[in-house]
Amino acid sequence: MPPLSKPVVLFLCTGNSARSQMGEALLRHAAGDRFDVHSAGTRPKGVHPLTVQVLQEAGVDTAGLRSKPLTEYLGRLPVRYLIVVCDGADRDCPTAWLGVVERMFWPFPDPSAVEGDDAARLSAFRTVRDAIADRIGTWCDGKRDLKSDATPPAPPS
Repeated sequence: MPPLSKPVVLFLCTGNSARSQMGEALLRHAAGDRFDVHSAGTRPKGVHPLTVQVLQEAGVDTAGLRSKPLTEYLGRLPVRYLIVVCDGADRDCPTAWLGVVERMFWPFPDPSAVEGDDAARLSAFRTVRDAIADRIGTWCDGKRDLKSDATPPAPPS
């Protein structure tokens, strides 16, 4: 039997500009190479500059972050854990996805929707970053034994 690959985690949001990008970067940071982590959007609009700023403030690597459409992964990546982080994506995303073992809905407020001065907007991004990091920490604690949790390789096409 071929070796099993790491479990694939996909964070999904509407714009793939803030919350899902934070999830992707924060899980990589927290879990190292235990997971194959990605993010996507149902209507991607680019990575928000404050997303990058608050991740870097926390010492999280932002290299390679880019806004991606869900179609880049749907049916092409053996997603094991789908984590939806906004209401819009929860409504727009298929509820059944072949191979997904766990579809989670972790709603977080959209920091890019916060109006006000620069300090208020930056504070909103930091608050959401910290909330996502806390949720990821709790989730990772429950995923310690990955041997039985690995995603089998995709069948040859």
